[in-house]
Amino acid sequence: MNHHDHHKHHHHHRHDDDNTGKLIITIVLNFVIAIVEVLGGLASRSLSLLSDSLHNFSDAVAVLISLIAYKLSKKEITLTRTFGYKRAEILAALFNALVLIIISFFLFKEAVVRFGTPEIIDARIMIVVAALGLVANAIAVLLLKKGSEKNINIKSAYLHLFSDALSSLTVVAGAALIYFFKMYWIDPVFTVLIGLYVLKGSFSILMEAVSIIMHAVPEHLDILEVQREVEKIAGVCNLHHVHVWRLNDADIHFEGHLVLDSSRNIDELGNIYHEVQGVLLEKFGINHVTMQAESQAFCNGSDLIGCRK
Repeated sequence: MNHHDHHKHHHHHRHDDDNTGKLIITIVLNFVIAIVEVLGGLASRSLSLLSDSLHNFSDAVAVLISLIAYKLSKKEITLTRTFGYKRAEILAALFNALVLIIISFFLFKEAVVRFGTPEIIDARIMIVVAALGLVANAIAVLLLKKGSEKNINIKSAYLHLFSDALSSLTVVAGAALIYFFKMYWIDPVFTVLIGLYVLKGSFSILMEAVSIIMHAVPEHLDILEVQREVEKIAGVCNLHHVHVWRLNDADIHFEGHLVLDSSRNIDELGNIYHEVQGVLLEKFGINHVTMQAESQAFCNGSDLIGCRK
């Protein structure tokens, strides 16, 4: 009985556009918005603006955390951190999502209070300040939109800012309704709607971050389908002992044991590995592959993940 163990590591690194400059601009914008809204809220006696300033301040801190995590993820690997700091982004996304969920419930609480005791405010100041916040948030949202499509950390920051833009928009609309129709009750209604939107998006990010941390198989992957595709390759008798997980939202890792046809020799391993890696990358987006080869004679058993003869 011959048994050959052969380990091969194949890595494809995806390089995203550098979001550092955009994140820095976004942080500055949010701190400025928060300060302006605090001053405007005090001047107009608007609790809505003060709440929105808290939202913007929390977003500035959240984006700052995202920036730190993003920079950490780019650090080189070391002998003591062979994966580098890529998980820092997932931890940042997890933290940001939790903060947003807490803020959502805070908004619900404030809305209930406002229903009972509506505040008489200076709607003119409220409109001007909220409009400035809306413009600044819209700029920040546009800056991060592209990066959010490929990066869960940037996505969590983007969601913070998008929710702020909606919040500013509703404050503007609410101020207009209050100014023209004295509809003070509209402010808590909009607050609840914003809170529900933020809660939905935050919970989605939270679940994705937890899934990555728990080494769950990515949702778009079916391990049985991976097994079928790999076993179609000439020379591969069976694929078993498979593990698939994500290091972060961009890097999908795979490890498994390949049972090779007994007629294949060690010199053919390179070509077989190369073909398997190509299938995993092109059909499933798996870009980090580790495989162990076993001879057909060594593998016994006939179940789904055993060696089929």
